[in-house]
Amino acid sequence: MKFMTRGERVFNVFNYVFMFAICLLCALPIIHMLAVSFSSAHYVVGGRVTFWPMGFTTEAYRFAFMSGRFMQAFWVSIQRVVLGLLINMFLLVTTAYPLSKTTQEFSARNYYMAFFAITMIFGGGIIPFYILISDLGMLDTIWSLVIPGGLPVFSMIILMNFIRGLPKELEEAAMIDGAGYISTLVLIMLPVLKPALATVALFSFVHHWNEWFLGMIFMNSPDNFPLQTYLQTLLTNFQDLIRAMGPDFLQLIARMNERSGRAAQLFLGLVPILAIYPFLQKYFTKGMVMGSVKG
Repeated sequence: MKFMTRGERVFNVFNYVFMFAICLLCALPIIHMLAVSFSSAHYVVGGRVTFWPMGFTTEAYRFAFMSGRFMQAFWVSIQRVVLGLLINMFLLVTTAYPLSKTTQEFSARNYYMAFFAITMIFGGGIIPFYILISDLGMLDTIWSLVIPGGLPVFSMIILMNFIRGLPKELEEAAMIDGAGYISTLVLIMLPVLKPALATVALFSFVHHWNEWFLGMIFMNSPDNFPLQTYLQTLLTNFQDLIRAMGPDFLQLIARMNERSGRAAQLFLGLVPILAIYPFLQKYFTKGMVMGSVKG
């Protein structure tokens, strides 16, 4: 058993207490939001709800699932995540692999890297961006949400550096056996790249799920809003959305506080992130570290 000095024991105790406090700061707002979503209206209005539901009710969730708008926005976000992930992962792999080569193997490597680096620093602005999407005929379509961010350059650099950190002997052995670059990438490299792929996939998933601004500027119809854009309008125009849903929902809102209605839908928007992240966590740290240590 390793002997620990008094200073090391004090340091460990401080670390545990400090990290526990950080975890509480992250978790308590979510717990409070969940408690509000399950609480009766008069308790919420009175400010009596903290971290435990009072006057337990599921009216806020009933409102979310019956409104139609929430489920439609949820479905649009599912489509966006699936299409966005497929496009992102395809472009990330097919871009990072050739750029991981040296200039002797790929002479134009530095020119492409300079081009991608410029896109990380400079942008054309919102108005030219909107005009481009309009001219391409992608306004009010799912493609306006997934095509503009098809290649996340930061994630590409992480994946590229991860590939550069792999032993060269893997590719050399495949080439000796007669494999080409595509066969080597698909059969040899992709299985080894699981930690890095899980990391960049998590980045892409979180981006597509949480991003709301593109839906606000490119979608003319509220029916095409992704979930986060709908939730943003919910936070700013809750009463207007309720009135547009008719008398049945006015009766429901009479039994439910506005804050609890918002809290329920915000929590439902968090559920996919909370469900998926733990399964990718084991790859996340390894992929981030190995993808960032080599240039």
